[in-house]
Amino acid sequence: MNTRIFHLDEIDQAAKEIQAGHLVAFPTETVYGLGADATNEAAVKNVYLAKGRPSDNPLIVHVASVEMVEKYAANIPDNARKLMKKFWPGSLTIILPIKRHVLSKTVTGGLSTVAFRFPDCQPTLDLIKKAGVPIVGPSANTSGKPSPTTAQHVYHDLHGKIAGIIDNGPTRVGVESTVLDMSTDQPVILRPGAVTKAQIEDVIGSIDLNHHHVGKNEIPKAPGMKYKHYAPNAQVYIVDQDTDWQRVVDWISKQPFDVGMMAEERILQHASLPMNAIQFSLGKNVQDASARLFDGLRQFDDQPNVKAIVAQAFPAKDLGRAYMNRLNKSAGGVHFGAQNK
Repeated sequence: MNTRIFHLDEIDQAAKEIQAGHLVAFPTETVYGLGADATNEAAVKNVYLAKGRPSDNPLIVHVASVEMVEKYAANIPDNARKLMKKFWPGSLTIILPIKRHVLSKTVTGGLSTVAFRFPDCQPTLDLIKKAGVPIVGPSANTSGKPSPTTAQHVYHDLHGKIAGIIDNGPTRVGVESTVLDMSTDQPVILRPGAVTKAQIEDVIGSIDLNHHHVGKNEIPKAPGMKYKHYAPNAQVYIVDQDTDWQRVVDWISKQPFDVGMMAEERILQHASLPMNAIQFSLGKNVQDASARLFDGLRQFDDQPNVKAIVAQAFPAKDLGRAYMNRLNKSAGGVHFGAQNK
C-alpha cells in the first residue's frame, strides 16, 4: 500500500478514504492520531493491526460536536457538559457510559464506556465532519514507541500500512490529552495532560488522580494504563536535579558509545560536553519540553550509536505532571543515580 501525504486542501480526499474503511493519520494539538471510522468494525480492527496494539486497549473516539457524543453516550452528566463547554475543543478526553450496541467491542475493549475527545485542530474537525462519522484515534505510531508529533514521525512508523497522513506540521502540545473518567461517582484523571487537575477542579470541584495499577487480566479504561509506552530502543535515565548534570557529563565522557542528552538550553549552553554527548534542546520551559519530548526520543531512536539517553526532569505539577508521566514511562522509572558509574 502506498501511503499518501494529504495537504490541508485535500481533506475531502482523506475523508473519502475514511468512508471507504481505510486508515488515515490526522493531526491534533497534542499528537498525531491514527484515524478510522469508529462505526466500521473492520476498519477499527485494522488500526490495532497497523499499530501492533493489544486488542484490549480501548480507543479514544474523536468527535466534532457535542451532538455527536449524544448519539452514543448513555448519559452526559451536568459536570461533563460544563467541562465540554470550558475545554472543548481542546486537550481533554472524557470517559462516559455508552448506549448498548452503538459501538463495537473492538472500540471499547469490551467495556461499557467510551472515551470521547473534541480536538482543537481545524483540519481534523473538518475531516470528521466531511466523513460524517466519529473517528477512533490512538497515537499514530508503532505501539510502545514514542508518540508522533509530526507527519514524518507517522510515515516512519506506518508507511505502507495506512492510506494516508494529513500533514499539519508539528503539534503544539506534544503530550497526549488528559483523560478524565466521568463514568464513576467521583471523577478521576486516568492520564494527565495539558488540562490540569486544578483547571478541572475550578469548573466541577474536587476530583481524584488515578493510583490504580491495571492487572494482567484487567481491561484498562484508557490508553497508557497497562502496556509499555513511549520507549525508545536506548535506555532513558531521568536526571532529577540541576546539580546532577556535572556528574552526568562525567559519566557520559567515560562511555564507549554516544549518549543522547535532552535538557533545557540553559543547561546545554553552560555544560562542557564530551564529543560523545549528542545534544537535543528541550527549549526554555516545561511547555517547550512537553512539545519536544517525543521528537527528541525519536531522533535518538534513529541514531544506532546512541545507546543511552539522559533527560531532564521537571516538577510534577500542572503540565509538568503530564511531562513526567511520559518521561517516567519512557525510562521505565529509571533515574540517573548510583548505577551510572
